[in-house]
Amino acid sequence: MSMSHKPTLIEKTAEALHVIPNLHKDENGAFTAPAAGSEMACPPPESWDSWVEYDSKSWPEKKQREYMLVPTSCFNCEAGCGLLAYIDKETMEIKKFTGNPYHPASRGRNCAKGPATINQLEDPDRILYPLKRVGPRGSGKWEQVSWESVLDDISSRIRKALQEKRNNEISYHVGRPGHEGFMDWVLKAWGVDGHNSHTNICSSGARFGYAIWQWYDRPSPDHANAKFILLVSAHLEAGHYFNPHAQRIVEGRMKGAKLAVLDPRLSNTASMSDYWMPSFPGSEPAVLLAMVKVIIDEGLYNRDYLENWVNWRQYLQAEYPDRQAAFETFIDVLKEEYAEYTPEFAEKESGVPADTIRDVARQIGDAGERFSTHVWRSASSGNLGGWAVSRTLHFLNVLTGSVGTPGGTAPSAWNKFKPTFHTKPEPQKFWNPLHFPDEYPLAHYEMSFLLPHMLKEGRGKLDVYFTRVFNPVWTYPDGFSWIEALEDESKIGLHVALTPTWNETAYFADYVLPMGHSPERHDLVSYETHAGKWIAFRQPVLRVAHERLGTPKEFTWQANAGEVWEEDEFWLELSWRIDPDGSLGVKQHFESPYRSGQKLTINEYYRHIFEHTKNLPEAAARQGLSPLEYMKKYGAFEVESDVYSLHRNAIDPDGAEVDAVDGTITRDGKAVGIQDGNEHCTGFPTPSRRQEIYSQTMVDWKWPEYKLPAYIKSHVHPDNIDRSRNEFALIPTFRLPVLIHSRSGNAKWLAEIAHRNPLWINADDAASMGIANGDLVRVNTDIGFHVNRAWVTEAIRPGVVASSHHIGRWRRDQDAKGNRWATSLVSIERENGGKWRMRVKESVEPFESSDPDSGRIFWSDGGVHQNITFPVHPDPISGMHCWHQKVRLEKAHADDRYGDVVVDTARSFAVYKEWLAMTRPAPGPGGLRRPTWLNRPLRPADETYYIS
Repeated sequence: MSMSHKPTLIEKTAEALHVIPNLHKDENGAFTAPAAGSEMACPPPESWDSWVEYDSKSWPEKKQREYMLVPTSCFNCEAGCGLLAYIDKETMEIKKFTGNPYHPASRGRNCAKGPATINQLEDPDRILYPLKRVGPRGSGKWEQVSWESVLDDISSRIRKALQEKRNNEISYHVGRPGHEGFMDWVLKAWGVDGHNSHTNICSSGARFGYAIWQWYDRPSPDHANAKFILLVSAHLEAGHYFNPHAQRIVEGRMKGAKLAVLDPRLSNTASMSDYWMPSFPGSEPAVLLAMVKVIIDEGLYNRDYLENWVNWRQYLQAEYPDRQAAFETFIDVLKEEYAEYTPEFAEKESGVPADTIRDVARQIGDAGERFSTHVWRSASSGNLGGWAVSRTLHFLNVLTGSVGTPGGTAPSAWNKFKPTFHTKPEPQKFWNPLHFPDEYPLAHYEMSFLLPHMLKEGRGKLDVYFTRVFNPVWTYPDGFSWIEALEDESKIGLHVALTPTWNETAYFADYVLPMGHSPERHDLVSYETHAGKWIAFRQPVLRVAHERLGTPKEFTWQANAGEVWEEDEFWLELSWRIDPDGSLGVKQHFESPYRSGQKLTINEYYRHIFEHTKNLPEAAARQGLSPLEYMKKYGAFEVESDVYSLHRNAIDPDGAEVDAVDGTITRDGKAVGIQDGNEHCTGFPTPSRRQEIYSQTMVDWKWPEYKLPAYIKSHVHPDNIDRSRNEFALIPTFRLPVLIHSRSGNAKWLAEIAHRNPLWINADDAASMGIANGDLVRVNTDIGFHVNRAWVTEAIRPGVVASSHHIGRWRRDQDAKGNRWATSLVSIERENGGKWRMRVKESVEPFESSDPDSGRIFWSDGGVHQNITFPVHPDPISGMHCWHQKVRLEKAHADDRYGDVVVDTARSFAVYKEWLAMTRPAPGPGGLRRPTWLNRPLRPADETYYIS
């Protein structure tokens, strides 16, 4: 087709003067578009095998390129948004990425991180082949080895450990999962309690606050249909699943929804809100409970929901047995319990005006069932008792009955897909105390950030330690203690780093195994982004392209650059070799369900899952495709839409008893559902099958003061901060929208946009200390200090400072030259007694490479590695690392330099012991290690729950 374009006067003049070529010399002055295309947001799927566009780099010549389009999913944050890879059919190279409109969550829209995937593929410093250490750990000496030798070496070591019943010495430590349920299946097949994750430095605080209410540990807000939206932190630009969430928040706003934000910083989200409430860190539960009080006092609650779906009768029976067991009594008792939480009290604690609190509370009450909320990291991950933030936030959803309603906030699992595997391994019969120590019986996820200290205490050792897309030396607090542990081969026998890029932890590995970025791997992706359930298929696009062209590859690494592989296929091959004769019981789980006795292939693994995915086989059949073919073609599928009120799903009451008073349905003495009117409903998977405002679990496990949602004063509460000594609460948890932990370090476009993390400080605070914008400031923590530059701003409340955690990457002289778009060259000195010092030798600067852009780097700021100067702060209940720090600011000393870091790991171990002393260890009732009803990753056999 042709599109007429009338050149402007400026264009005509420029062409006449030969400033630019004559772009309009075609007949009739018409511009001929590619034969396959017209103006459209995305090429139609029927054209994805052959799509023609002009090559943008050939301008002004009109050179056509024929592309094959293959869908995949982004791997640059947890949202897993859809991508379309454009593959040049002549060169078989990936040229660019756009959004996949068939992805139900992202709907064809991406943030900057998606298109920047092309940078990661073309990074001149990327790891292309398996590497094995040849010198001492951390010496930076490597040799290239084959995948065959890697698999044989690691599998033989694991086999020996399993044969000798040293199952707890095998550990898999993951930073970003992404392959839904896969590793739980693998590790159970191995029979090891080996799953360790980053969750306790990420979200376990918020998770526990939700779980103690309803078992489900994450929120799934229906922002698009909400009337009022309350966010704790910056979910429009940087929160969990922020692109899908941001789209729906904007949709809700366009329909008239109001937006309120609790955040000490004026984030981009706060700047777009109707109510910015800059609370002091940790005071958020006081604000939320004040809103609770307003709603209760003014009768704005949803009586029907509270009366039928909250365990108020259990509460009255346990705490007020002498009072009438009536709903009105329950309301009266709540008024008494929360009498002190007036808006004025909350204002004193938080700084948020009492009138604002009342206004927001009334609008929440008016929104009723159309009230959506969200918190993930933020205050829940920053504070001692941070889990109380999500617990009190969810209290508002319960009061308004907005749990799982249109425009409300659903439990996460309602909107998250769980695959069906072709085998179901028995739960492992081991409990790993390095992951779930007895001191933390309620820890919602593994106590992963304490690993170096527990190894130092002699609680165990690791024979084979996998780190997968995981960089604790840089991401975690107290990174120098991690280096000390990783260097000690008596504590960690073999360290295998599976990573798409060099990182500070991989420097201390025995093997560095290159794993693919988003278009170079298989993963099954599903997240709770809206009121629907969906799956996305991350797939190696060049392998798929070869299949379409009739030149299939046996393994993914044969299609990728160099010998870059993928985790899923690596684990299948490794598992097959661990148990070659089947004597360990491992091999049977990795046999094909379609070819008896033969090794499972990656295509067969996903074929089985997709064949057992609700509604997918039927949708595929309508197009004459198998389910696997459908997913390879479209890259995503919406399993269910408009998912609401699943607690009302019907159950069969036959053989069960129904309590005549409260409607609880029991079978064999265990609650299995709720009768509501004439309906027999499944309810919630809690002991009471209801939302649990009253937690018998907290009482039984030695925390009776928190039997109800409560306000816990943070470790950075103003009572603990001496402003006369220039002490502040430091917020180190916020994200920059274009960066994501370690993985964005080799994306040049993202590094160009964001490459520094200055210290936010309020203008009044800066003036009182004589600090000007850009001045060097020494930030003293409990175990050392770092030196940063001040950013003086009104966008943060007084008494609080902040610095983003995404910046400050580094490498040493002996380390491979990786991530040079973002890393500084540093020297690290270690003294006796655990004294460490880091100093920047060279910051980011231009370098020669195959990419001409590496010579065009104009920025010279690599940021500051602040996390390494923080001690561990394990919350005694949720186990969450409490990120916020009490810091003392002072002007930089004469010999201080930007980026300096000094840490005393002996002091960090002492802080660990101080926080450990705050716990109330197991056993609990009946000798249990932890409550059996609460979820646990890689849940082991029931008998392991008891301390022998």
